Amino acid sequence: MTTSESDITPSAADRHHPMLKLALELGPLLVFFFANLRGPWLIQIFPALSNLGGPLFVATALFMAATVLSLGVSKFVLGHLPVMPFVSGIVVLIFGSLSIYLQNETFIKMKPTIVNALFGVTLLGGLAFGRSLLGYVFNAAFQLDAEGWRKLTVRWGIFFLFLAVMNEVVWRNFSDDFWVAFKVWGTMPITIIFTLAQMPLIMKHSVSPAAGSEP
Repeated sequence: MTTSESDITPSAADRHHPMLKLALELGPLLVFFFANLRGPWLIQIFPALSNLGGPLFVATALFMAATVLSLGVSKFVLGHLPVMPFVSGIVVLIFGSLSIYLQNETFIKMKPTIVNALFGVTLLGGLAFGRSLLGYVFNAAFQLDAEGWRKLTVRWGIFFLFLAVMNEVVWRNFSDDFWVAFKVWGTMPITIIFTLAQMPLIMKHSVSPAAGSEP
């Protein structure tokens, strides 16, 4: 995937719609959780959904629809597709389609593993080529010096690999309902706590936008 200048430079929309960006990223997950929790009720209200299979397959289909809608709103309002949600969305559509078509829940359950492992390997692999790729993701939020981007990239790369392993442990050893709940109410708080824990590093290496160099 090639990266254009618009991917690197934060747009005015990015700066002025931070809560919208958060809602667009969390929205599909909340739809997935609700649809799995209330699957039988949704099938009763909309009988056509029964053709998809059980509650998890219904939740998967609605998750896919919400993801497409989220990406569409991002493109329309923000003017571009954020890298991480876009990559995650592609994997959601591929693995979600396979899950529903083959009636095999394994594909959608492995989606977080694939996405997080991909992000982790990409971030750590980028450092091997002298590129702190995390700057392409967080550039709209803050600007760091080169050392700060490198350290933050290492931490996030390892954290993504941790999330990949954690997803494998949970979906292979617990019920579907527990996995869905953990995906929303477990993974998100852990990610938020990890993000907040990086604030000392960010504050130490922050630079003004004018002084910041390309990640």
